[in-house]
Amino acid sequence: MACSSLSSAVSFSQPSLSPKFPLSNSSISRRSPLGSSLALHFNLLGTRVTARRSVSTFCCRYSNGGSSKIPRTGELALRRAIPANTNMKAIQATLEDLSYLLRIPQRKPYGTMEGNVKKALKIAMDEKDSILSSMPADLREKGSQFYASLIDGKGGLQALLQSIKEQDPDKVSVGLASSLDTVAELELLQAPGLSFLLPEQYLKYPRLTGRAIVEFTIEKGDGTAFSPEAGGESRKTATMQVVLDGYSAPLTAGNFANQVADGAYDGTKLSTVNQAVLSDNGTNKDRGYSVPLEIMPSGQFEPLYRTTLSVQDGELPVLPLSVYGAVAMAHSETSDEYSSPHQFFFYLYDKRNSGLGGISFDEGQFSVFGYTTAGRELLSQIKTGDMIKSAKLIEGRDRLVVPNES
Repeated sequence: MACSSLSSAVSFSQPSLSPKFPLSNSSISRRSPLGSSLALHFNLLGTRVTARRSVSTFCCRYSNGGSSKIPRTGELALRRAIPANTNMKAIQATLEDLSYLLRIPQRKPYGTMEGNVKKALKIAMDEKDSILSSMPADLREKGSQFYASLIDGKGGLQALLQSIKEQDPDKVSVGLASSLDTVAELELLQAPGLSFLLPEQYLKYPRLTGRAIVEFTIEKGDGTAFSPEAGGESRKTATMQVVLDGYSAPLTAGNFANQVADGAYDGTKLSTVNQAVLSDNGTNKDRGYSVPLEIMPSGQFEPLYRTTLSVQDGELPVLPLSVYGAVAMAHSETSDEYSSPHQFFFYLYDKRNSGLGGISFDEGQFSVFGYTTAGRELLSQIKTGDMIKSAKLIEGRDRLVVPNES
């Protein structure tokens, strides 16, 4: 269900229904606060576990580092979702390993880091022709510039290698972020459109054939203000941006982008329920399409429709919900196999309120179609009664295909 599903309570053996429920509670019977059918009943102290799969299978997959399969930031999830050249993906994976190595306290394995960067450099230099030829001809000049920046630029791999040799973790962290940003730019040039064909029955829906950016202006509804920006004053309104991913959820992202372009979310009220900031589903109820549930599993090349993923069986989505600031559609009021035409939510992921391995109880149950990036810190300040003053499609309009307009 839509709003009613999203606001359904978490049931505890104690009367408190606070979203910040204690993990030490010994007996939890949980129905998902976001309306999914997933039900797990377990004792957090380890004495009793009952689930659709055996606890041994579930624990082996997710309690011993299994959560590393889930990207923990929107930026990382979006980068992994780009359907790019295999050589670029190899470079990306090699560099992303550095993020985990940097978290090791005290004696950091700089030798391993150096080996990773040298490996990435070798792939980049040996496979230059393959990397650039994977781009459309009209984008190769731009790609050549990004390629040069990746190798020898100020924030490129050679500079990153030097920072590692100097054993300066702060410089390594900054250099790594810069290199990965350039990797993402190259990958986006290699993915000018969808890498799969949509099922014929869904060609009537609007679709997004790549990335788009929506800028939300949020207005306080109770006379309070958002926290000031650095050196600034308190603000009654504040802006944040959401990157929509049509590569993995073309119908859901397309329906949302089309509504944004039509001004459907301007003036929409917001409410906070459990771990979500939920949009109102009243005034614009008739706008948009009831798009089928759309989830692309990791390792697959096209989305599944009208079906959820079985996380306990090892299925994880390309666009996970278990990320702070994930954006997803609520379920349809009539069927969980479809998303609401209009109502969406920002997910406020909290590892303390998640299952084994830090994976949300609702993972694989909703159509996630993007992530909050710039202004993500504002989400925790949004309260019931605040309003979307405006939502604008500031990038990606050229990737939005609306069949009815052609």
